[in-house]
Amino acid sequence: MNLLEPESFRCSRRLPKYLLFSSIFFKVCSMSTMMRTVQFEAGGPEKMSVGEVPVPELKRQEVLIKVITTAINRADTLQRKGQYPPPPGASPILGLEAAGLIDRVGPGCSDKWKVGDRVMALLNGGGNAEYAAVHEDHVMPVPKGMSMKSAAAIPEVWLTAFQLLYFIGGVKSGETVLVHAGGSGVGTAAVQLIKLAGGRSLVTAGSEEKIKRALELGAEAGFNYKTEDFAEHVLKHTDNKGVNLILDCIGASFWERNVAALAVDGRWVLYGLLGGGNINGDLLAKILRKRINITGTTLRARSTEYKAELIRDFTEKALPAFQSGQLHPIIDTEFPLERIADAHRYMEENKNTGKILVTVSTEGKGEL
Repeated sequence: MNLLEPESFRCSRRLPKYLLFSSIFFKVCSMSTMMRTVQFEAGGPEKMSVGEVPVPELKRQEVLIKVITTAINRADTLQRKGQYPPPPGASPILGLEAAGLIDRVGPGCSDKWKVGDRVMALLNGGGNAEYAAVHEDHVMPVPKGMSMKSAAAIPEVWLTAFQLLYFIGGVKSGETVLVHAGGSGVGTAAVQLIKLAGGRSLVTAGSEEKIKRALELGAEAGFNYKTEDFAEHVLKHTDNKGVNLILDCIGASFWERNVAALAVDGRWVLYGLLGGGNINGDLLAKILRKRINITGTTLRARSTEYKAELIRDFTEKALPAFQSGQLHPIIDTEFPLERIADAHRYMEENKNTGKILVTVSTEGKGEL
C-alpha cells in the first residue's frame, strides 16, 4: 500500500470494478450543468442581475466556448429596453461577442477547432455568460501574443466596421471617409481600417478627448458635432469636394449635413438610428441631385453563410495586421460580470472611447 496516496483513492482501489465505474459515472453526471449569466427585465440597468441558467446544448456544427471576457454594445442596451429583440432562434441572453476557450465540439463539426483552443467569436446572443454556443464558422483564432481582454474587443465592432467599409461601402485607396461616432468601438476600428486600406478618414464625436483619440489612430481631422457644423468643416477640409463615403450610425438628426458633406456620386452607409429615424424634408431630391447611393445595413440578423464569409475575409485580410501591430483593439474600461448594470450605465452616458469589456472568468485571461 502506498501511504502517500489519498485515502479516497486507496479506498477506491479496493472497490469492485462495477462500483468504481459507478462512482466515476456519478461524479461525471453530478458535474454542474448550470452557468452564471446576465438576466434582465425590460427597462433600465437597475433591472439587471446575475443568475443561473442551463449551459447551452449544442446544435449541429456548433462549438461551446468557455467565456473568459465578453463585451457590451449599443444593441445590448436596446435589447435590454425591449427595443431590439434577438433574431429568431438566437439566444435571448445579451452579448454579441466573446473570447475564451473551446470547451466542447458539437455534432457535425469539422476538425478546425479542438478543446482548449484560444478563440474569439461573433455571436447572435449569449456572450454575457460563462458559456456560449456558436457556429464553428463564426469563430476566429486569438492572434498569437494577444490577451483574451484584447480579443474580446474585436469581433462585433471590427467585423461591423469591416463590413461597412468593404462589403457595403466599397472603400478604395485614396478615398475620404467620414466616420460618425469616431470615438466608439466601431468608429475607432473604422479609422484604423481606412488607414490600412490607404484611405483618409474624418470623424465626428461629442468630446475633444474622443476626437483626439481618433486623430492618434490616424484620422486626418475631427469635428465636435455638439459645437460646430461638421458639414462646413468637411467641405473646407476637402476643398469643397466632399467625402466619398459616410459611415452613419446617427440617422435623422444628421441627414441634411450628411447630404451637404457628401461628394457627387458619394456613398452613404446607414447602420444605426441613434439620432432618430423620421425625416421631414427634401432628402430624395438632394439624393437625386448628387447621385448619392444610400444603403442601410445590419449584421446581427444576417444569415449564417453571410457571417461566415465575412469572418473568413476578415480573418484573411485584417487579422494578421493585429499581430503585426498595424491594428489595435481600443479598450476603454472593464467591469466584472456582477457589475453589468454599471457597464450599461457607463455606455448610456457616452463616456467610453473604445470598447467596454465584461470579465466573466480569470482562466486563461493573461497574455500568452
